[in-house]
Amino acid sequence: MTYRNFFRQIRCARTWLSCLIVCFLAVATRAEVTEKISFRNDVMAVLSKAGCNAGSCHGNKYGKGGLKLSLRGQDPDDDFNAFVFGLGGRRVDPNNPETSLMLLKATAQVPHEGGLRFAEKSDEYRVLREWITARMPNDGERAAKVKRIEVAPAQQIVVEPEMSAQLRATAYFDDGTKRDVTRVAVYEPNNHVVKVSHDGLVKRVSDRPGESTIIVRYLDQQMPVRLAFVRTQPDFEWSAPHANNFVDQHVFAKLRLLRMNPSEFSDDFVFTRRAYLDVLGLLPTAAEAREFISDKRKDKRAKLIDALLERPEFPEFWAQKWSDLLRNEEKTIDRKGVQALHRWIEQGIATNKPVDQFVREIVSARGSTYQNPPANYYRALRNPVDRAEATAQVFLGVRLNCAQCHNHPFDRWSQDDYYDWASVFSRVGYKVLENNKRDKLDTHEFVGEQIVFVNRDTVGAVTNARTGKLAPARLLGANAKLPPDSDSLDELAKWISTNPLFARSQVNRVWFHLMGRGLVDPIDDFRATNPASHPELLDQLASEFVKSGYNLRWLIRTIMNSRAYQLSSEPNASN
Repeated sequence: MTYRNFFRQIRCARTWLSCLIVCFLAVATRAEVTEKISFRNDVMAVLSKAGCNAGSCHGNKYGKGGLKLSLRGQDPDDDFNAFVFGLGGRRVDPNNPETSLMLLKATAQVPHEGGLRFAEKSDEYRVLREWITARMPNDGERAAKVKRIEVAPAQQIVVEPEMSAQLRATAYFDDGTKRDVTRVAVYEPNNHVVKVSHDGLVKRVSDRPGESTIIVRYLDQQMPVRLAFVRTQPDFEWSAPHANNFVDQHVFAKLRLLRMNPSEFSDDFVFTRRAYLDVLGLLPTAAEAREFISDKRKDKRAKLIDALLERPEFPEFWAQKWSDLLRNEEKTIDRKGVQALHRWIEQGIATNKPVDQFVREIVSARGSTYQNPPANYYRALRNPVDRAEATAQVFLGVRLNCAQCHNHPFDRWSQDDYYDWASVFSRVGYKVLENNKRDKLDTHEFVGEQIVFVNRDTVGAVTNARTGKLAPARLLGANAKLPPDSDSLDELAKWISTNPLFARSQVNRVWFHLMGRGLVDPIDDFRATNPASHPELLDQLASEFVKSGYNLRWLIRTIMNSRAYQLSSEPNASN
């Protein structure tokens, strides 16, 4: 070996050793960054905080600017692939992180339809840059999963001169750890009374005080926070009105906290008109009004309510409300079917049939649409998806529509929940005995008797849009699937009528009819992120409704006998 070759090998060995050291340091650096930055828990949180995966941006069904993300980060794996493998690798460049489109667009260094999402010196920028520098690790299998979040305060009354409240959000993970996520949580107020800063400071911006619910969201967990901003009113004195029943106790307790006195008691003229319209859908005659007003008995209002509930106009009027809910209209059901169903509803209300029994008979109905009128409910809903959405909304107060295309952004229902629930209704079949429709080109018109039946041999004809496979029949939110040979409608009817949401949604609907606004509003949108205005009142009303034997008259009587129902609609100085 010549000296020249010897020194050449020494130089090669030195170069090889240097490369090895550099690679070792690079791997060590990458491992250190990887431990700090989690794609699932950090990067995904940044994308949500910046609004990148919102429905108005890249979370749109078709995406924006060639980049499609899952709505509100519901599918991290797809989002990872969209950034790392999409657009020829230009969105992320680990060799030159600052040139990554992921950073350039969000900081508006290049044209971006969404504008500036965060600054170059922000924590959001740092998190994404470190993740890209670490060569975009995907920690999907090993990342701790967030189980729940807690927000403090969960509810608060803010009294002037205070005009703000600081929220603190903590995430709890399945590995036993917890993390302060106040800065990365998303804050969504439900009205314009307040604005929420990047860091969770809620400020009242309206000239008038009011109440606002803020949805606090971190990854796939969310929690509602209710804040009420009230005037100081140093001269405020609680009027201490008499409570007629537990309804008043709950309503007045909240009014007192808000430093609002209830309005005055309505006079007999107002009450008479209100009671007749709410119970019968009719104005009192002049003679009826004079008779009530001249009555000197102290309990005359309670006696009037009892008398109205026994009038024949009561079932006629409230049958119309149920007909609307059940889509009892002539085009899809035909005139004879409409009349049969309406008479059946009216008779049930007239005989004070328990509401749970009434609904079980509707949900489990089959047979002739003329001989068994409640079977017309399924005649009006011609496919499993329509039946699934309508049944959840009418009887449980749950809106599932969003989950047809993606996991529900505001509720706990997934696409699998949606299609498995729809599959329960796929076993419903029809036998059209005749169809004498007037418009031969209208495929939605039916005139003639039909037979509704349950095909126990049908496992399910609903395809899950997410998986592309047939969805198994499963009750909404349940773990177990329905046995293939079970009578799905009987199982469904029993399950719905004993579900806690059933009593709550029916109570809320009656409250809306009598008071003009639901305790939960909209009345058919029950979810954790849309809390009731008086949650304890709703719970007690539902509980007492069940104890009454699902007695509709009891429920109406209880609400109408409350002082809250009988108050004047005229505001006072405190409200």
